[in-house]
Amino acid sequence: MRQTTMTKPAEVTRTWYVVDGAGKTLGRLATEVAAVLRGKHKPTYTPNVDCGDYVIVINADKIEMTGNKLDGEKYYNHSGYAGGLRVRSARVMKEKYTIEWVERAIHGMLPHTKLGNVQRKHLFVYKGAEHPHAAQKPVELVIKG
Repeated sequence: MRQTTMTKPAEVTRTWYVVDGAGKTLGRLATEVAAVLRGKHKPTYTPNVDCGDYVIVINADKIEMTGNKLDGEKYYNHSGYAGGLRVRSARVMKEKYTIEWVERAIHGMLPHTKLGNVQRKHLFVYKGAEHPHAAQKPVELVIKG
């Protein structure tokens, strides 16, 4: 008889991955990174346990969007006060708030729960090619497209 193996938090081994965003499409990059953050690439994946890995995204300023999405895509924030709606286009987000732009794309694909909040902290995004996580010896994660 087969048994379903449920991973316990103490049994999780984490790996550090580095992703080069140069020339990659934002949505395709975000889906693959979110799957690694959740741990869905592992055979020991358990939905209610944080079994994901750490991901470092470098060259975030060289990530692209296809079509007219840079002008058509809008990002909304609201302060909670009357008239407190702020709207930014994807072009403005890419030029001025690059790190937040990439983080929002990836965070939106993670669960919106306490578990998702823990998984969000395992993501590190940097504009350039340098990152301060060399001591963790990250492995390169190859992303298609």
